[in-house]
Amino acid sequence: MSERAAVETAAAPLVGFSAGTAAPLSQAVVHGDLVYCSGTGPLDPKTHTIVSAEFVPQVRQTLANLLAVVEAAGGTKDSILKVNCYLRNIEDFPEFNREYRAFFADCPTFPARTTIHAAPPRAGVDVEIECTAALVRDPQA
Repeated sequence: MSERAAVETAAAPLVGFSAGTAAPLSQAVVHGDLVYCSGTGPLDPKTHTIVSAEFVPQVRQTLANLLAVVEAAGGTKDSILKVNCYLRNIEDFPEFNREYRAFFADCPTFPARTTIHAAPPRAGVDVEIECTAALVRDPQA
């Protein structure tokens, strides 16, 4: 059985679920050649506050936070294989698709994806995203 390792980076927020509590999760776990990222949302990595009440800035920050965790684990945007997206308001789906498409536009393929209409647990958060990515091995190693 392969070892697994938790990933933690200050480039993406990790906050408690209620005041004064530590989050009962890892930002990501690496197992074998895969990175399993926890759901992340639109929080500023330094202030841990929601970046905006507007949907599009929330999507952009959420994707940036997710990528920061993937990269801290040893992956890249191109190595993201599967994405699960949770939207508070299904009416935001067209805007979400535009932002998502723009984010992955420079990749050779889009990741597999599931999008679900669900209420993230924190008030004011309109989007949460999680993913599975492959590690990128140095071909020179």
